[in-house]
Amino acid sequence: MILTVKSGENTEILFNRARKAHEKISADVKDIVSAVKNQGDKAVLEYTEKFDGVKLDSENLLVTESEFAAAYSSIDDATLQALKKAKENIFKYNERQIRTSRLLTSDGITTGYIVKPVKRAGIYVPGGKAAYPSTVLMCAIPAVVAGVGEIIMCTPCASGKINSLTLAAARECGIKQVFKIGGAQAIAAMAYGTKSIPKVNVISGPGNIFVASAKREVYGEVGIDMIAGPSEILIIADDSANADFVAADMLSQAEHDEMAMSMLITDSEKLASEVQRQLSKQIAKLPRRQIAETALNNYGAIVITESVSEAVKLANKVAPEHLELCVKNPNIVLDDIENAGAVFIGNYSPEPLGDYYAGPNHVLPTGGAAMYASSLGVDNYIKKISIINYEKQALKNVGDTIIKLAEAEGLSAHASAIRCRIAEE
Repeated sequence: MILTVKSGENTEILFNRARKAHEKISADVKDIVSAVKNQGDKAVLEYTEKFDGVKLDSENLLVTESEFAAAYSSIDDATLQALKKAKENIFKYNERQIRTSRLLTSDGITTGYIVKPVKRAGIYVPGGKAAYPSTVLMCAIPAVVAGVGEIIMCTPCASGKINSLTLAAARECGIKQVFKIGGAQAIAAMAYGTKSIPKVNVISGPGNIFVASAKREVYGEVGIDMIAGPSEILIIADDSANADFVAADMLSQAEHDEMAMSMLITDSEKLASEVQRQLSKQIAKLPRRQIAETALNNYGAIVITESVSEAVKLANKVAPEHLELCVKNPNIVLDDIENAGAVFIGNYSPEPLGDYYAGPNHVLPTGGAAMYASSLGVDNYIKKISIINYEKQALKNVGDTIIKLAEAEGLSAHASAIRCRIAEE
């Protein structure tokens, strides 16, 4: 079911294979983005019927108030309260990320920056293989905390309707406009705007390879959070780890989709064997067994190393989306972690804790992007505008220095813009 190798046995192929699957920009995606840009609603509706099997028109692209009401009425109180508790927890975490404007004045010079939220944000919520109300919270709450004036949402409705809890999550976050479209056409519609769908300034949210490719295509027209690919988990474990827990956590990602990556790196051959057995046992009970089996067969691996320190070196090379430290002294190991989207410490901090409740965002860099990128957060929805204010004498004090630098670059008009001011009596 899952490949087991010892370190040094061509592990390079293992660590690169999941990345290669979503690096190529599809020519089909380029065509979709171009069609939506030029044809607007017409292209959006045609692609929605083609890919989702849902025939819509411009009049029913938008979720209605009656649909929101029906969604709420179909959710049991316990589930709705769980959603609200998660929302509260995520809000508290994001409020700690708020940036404030900063200006410093000294000797006639004021420099700094002012913080402004973007005017309108668009969030994308997957809805093909599963429902993700948690993603609504993770994408919308940082925007709300940042002070974004308007948030719109796109999510597919291949079954003819949107998941009730997904709609409730949107309304709990103050989202008034939810559009029943998904895929590359949804990303293009939010980037360029159509008659029915307003143009946004920033697009955030995960999706399949088509969504990721579309976000790459429209970047520059709008801001994006990241190019997020299939889900990933890498677990570093030693002989103190619980094989049941490790297998369960690997399957928690494998069930996402057929391209999800689940890896265990351990210095214990005994644990590796026990995890193999547990994977076979636990996967048999999963409703999404076929998806999980495909993911494990194609992108699963157990790597046996000589030591935990070697495991850490390999993990840093992979730079996984989710990294679990199931070792005797996880906080010591944490000091050596350089690349990961999110780190889960100890046997009782499983990855799903971060997916739903802990507070840090579950929209994370994948495919090795954790070497330079961070999770989605408040900063994705703000702009920092630089402020520069020199009084007359302050400019005279530094004018000659600026002129020298401008002339060294051969930009005489730059130098003149300074010279005419410092020459003024």
